[in-house]
Amino acid sequence: LFFFKHKPASEILSGLVGSEMCIRDRLISESEIQSKINEIGDQINEDYDGQDLLIIGILKGAFITISDLAKRLKVDVSFDFMSVSSYEGTETSGQVKIEKDLDIDISGKNILIVEDIFDTGLTLSYLKKILDSRNPKSLEFMCMFIKDTDKTTSLDIKYHGFKIGPEFVVGYGLDFEGKYRELPYLAVLS
Repeated sequence: LFFFKHKPASEILSGLVGSEMCIRDRLISESEIQSKINEIGDQINEDYDGQDLLIIGILKGAFITISDLAKRLKVDVSFDFMSVSSYEGTETSGQVKIEKDLDIDISGKNILIVEDIFDTGLTLSYLKKILDSRNPKSLEFMCMFIKDTDKTTSLDIKYHGFKIGPEFVVGYGLDFEGKYRELPYLAVLS
């Protein structure tokens, strides 16, 4: 199963609903992912040495990345979470809706947004605009997977894991209809 730039996800996914899904290929192994998490953790420790850091995880997909990353951090770090949606069913609505906002004030704080996947850029560009208006000291992004698709906006991702193709992927926080998030590797679903 491949997602092409000119074919809407809803059209591709409509053929999958009700059919038997299975893992076709493992793209990135558990050991490769953990090695990259270690590398990113080391870089964050260096960049924020002697500073406080608030990591904001974007639910639901980023929770596994954050859990693994947290174990490697040596800086003074705290965590909060947001839940946002830009989809209605299998189609993007073109609008981002905050379903769970932050519990704390971010004014004057170093913020690192952690997201599972960077696809079109719609969600993260919206979050950047909203969170910038709350006056953080700094605002950076980490995405575990960067999808090779046309971006609706450009955004600087300071910490990134892996560049991936346009295939529909699951595992390491990414799901299909709520399933496969728990896989410790990234795989193509077909």
